[in-house]
Amino acid sequence: MKILTCTKPGHLEYGVADLPQLLPGNALVKIKRIGICGTDLHAFEGTQPYFSYPRILGHELACELIDTGGAEGFKKGEAVTFIPYYNCGHCIACRSAKPNCCTSIQVCGVHTDGGMAEYMQVPTRLLVKSEGLGFDELALVEPLAIGAHGVRRADVKKGEYVLVVGAGPIGLGIMEFARMAGARVIAADMNEQRLLFCSEALKVDFTINVQTQDIIEQLKQITGGDMPTVVIDATGNQKAINNGFNYLAHGGRYVLVGLQKGELIVSHPEFHKREATLMSSRNATREDFEQVVQAIKTGQIKPETYITHRVTFDEVGNNFKSWLNPANGVIKAIVSFESN
Repeated sequence: MKILTCTKPGHLEYGVADLPQLLPGNALVKIKRIGICGTDLHAFEGTQPYFSYPRILGHELACELIDTGGAEGFKKGEAVTFIPYYNCGHCIACRSAKPNCCTSIQVCGVHTDGGMAEYMQVPTRLLVKSEGLGFDELALVEPLAIGAHGVRRADVKKGEYVLVVGAGPIGLGIMEFARMAGARVIAADMNEQRLLFCSEALKVDFTINVQTQDIIEQLKQITGGDMPTVVIDATGNQKAINNGFNYLAHGGRYVLVGLQKGELIVSHPEFHKREATLMSSRNATREDFEQVVQAIKTGQIKPETYITHRVTFDEVGNNFKSWLNPANGVIKAIVSFESN
């Protein structure tokens, strides 16, 4: 079968591998769609934490089930996705119903080889039914689940002002679920094209261009001087994450969905006087995946609007680097195998 490996930062290499030899408790799937996410791009850049090379990238996947591996309720040939966070099942996080932050988690395409391959085997316990969704929609379930989990971590309430910093695919998902929770959403980014997408496609209440506008002054005007009670970072940029502490209302919550390698730098007095809450949001749970599937199924979210670029598997190598350039207008690139 064909595979595509990131051998080192800046280098992708096509190759061939044997079909997976199915292990007990695993199902065999044929990859139909691969969504390209920030994790993949950061790995290519060499800026992704928890990463080692060489690695087959890809964890936003839509698949055809080839061998069920005995998975109850599933049948050969059906469309599926799966939860790409392989947890141990017995650590303190897993015992506390938080498998998304398992102490020995193995994320598909990060810690273990991912879906830039024609076939792969996955644990049957992590399969997710399509509920009638198409392959394009299924490929976007995982990134949307990241957003759903972040909003659930923030415990967003109706009427709250929620600032989402970063209007990439993860940020867009956060905005969608914050809106569904009844929040008044503020999108902040430096890319005017993405901010326009937030306004027109997602109907976000407010947008701020951090390059051309004074974000603190804009936030004061929008919130009547209160500042947002929830700030969620989806940039993975150290400067943006550190600046986010300044945007928070007294008594507010700051949720870090974006991830970077550096340190958090915060004025303790400024953070302390707000009695603010700082939390991280890592990956997602089955509850989040199922919420996303239902939101797509009922038309509350239309993920196909996120897809701006399409290539075949054989074209990925020549196009991947271009997706790092904001000028190319990439929101979500989708890879299809030619046989699809």
